[in-house]
Amino acid sequence: MAKLKGMTWSHPRGYDPMVACSAIWKEKTGVEVVWEKRSLQDFETFPVEELAAAYDLIVIDHPHVGQITRENCLLPLDDAAHAEELAAIAAGTVGRSYPSYNWQGRQWAFPIDAATQVQAYRPDRLSGPITDLAAIVSLAAKRKAILPMRPPHVLMTFFTLAAHLGTPCSVEGPECIARADGEAVLDWMARLVGGMDVKCYDMDPIAVFDLMSQPDCPYEVVPFTYGYVSYSFAGFRPARLAFADMPVIGGRAPNGSALGGTGIAVSARTQMSEEAKAFARWIASGPVQAGAYASGNGQPGHAEAWVSDAVNAPALDFYRNTRATLEGSYVRPRHNGYMAFQSEASDIINNGLRTAERHTVLIDKLNRRFAQSFES
Repeated sequence: MAKLKGMTWSHPRGYDPMVACSAIWKEKTGVEVVWEKRSLQDFETFPVEELAAAYDLIVIDHPHVGQITRENCLLPLDDAAHAEELAAIAAGTVGRSYPSYNWQGRQWAFPIDAATQVQAYRPDRLSGPITDLAAIVSLAAKRKAILPMRPPHVLMTFFTLAAHLGTPCSVEGPECIARADGEAVLDWMARLVGGMDVKCYDMDPIAVFDLMSQPDCPYEVVPFTYGYVSYSFAGFRPARLAFADMPVIGGRAPNGSALGGTGIAVSARTQMSEEAKAFARWIASGPVQAGAYASGNGQPGHAEAWVSDAVNAPALDFYRNTRATLEGSYVRPRHNGYMAFQSEASDIINNGLRTAERHTVLIDKLNRRFAQSFES
């Protein structure tokens, strides 16, 4: 029996659907796919080159694609012999998920999970989502709002606000953002976190959701965080969370949210490239995404799932209520050198906000480091 090894991330949303779908694939084709998992922090930072040496299939984040191209560690997936299947996957993508894995004219992964920064709230405490960011600033001052600031999520919120204000961060350089525009973003971030518990600086979305889903948690809303459909399921945690479009500034549309999600890629070192590519195409297809993937605790990346009543019903309409934000999302830089910038820029912003550093100085630091990220 043919056997493939895969690596994904260690959350039910990242692991469970891969196992569920792989069991079906084994029955269907006789090819076994065995999955291992890494922590969210490891998933966001671990070198893809090292994973490619040990696994046939790898679940990746799209900002890695520039580095991947440089290191030649993954196989492009745009095979002409399967043009019809690829066209169907591309046509069914939600937002810019599919093109986010396209780099230098080649497709390096297929989206299997779609996410962007949206709003999460306690539906047993609030009658509905809060649409205006200024109102959330007021709740933060009362310690009723929280924001995950652990790297890289602080930078994701910076990206989201910059794009939402109409001044998206550059993806090509030389500077990340004009000084005055960056100051406006930091002004909003300082207003948000200024009233929050300093523990937010050590929290990622999972930590925030696990805290918020406790019955006695004081927090009612998270303005910007990557959506996790699992927390909207009855029984997943003691209290359910609902998700909605991001809060906006000055009546703007919910545009600019920093795109997340994951894609499935194939290692350039695999000895079974055709088997691995076939599995990748299958698990990214509409029927699987809306079926076994969604029912297996996944958060699909295909529109067939996002419009499904059966997929939305158990999740408090998670997909319908966040679709507009996802469609208007911002794709991060993806050049070789970006991943190191993401880590260091997150620390620059966090340290600057915690020490009340002048925003002009902070933006200058950010821009210098962004310019350096292209030097390689």
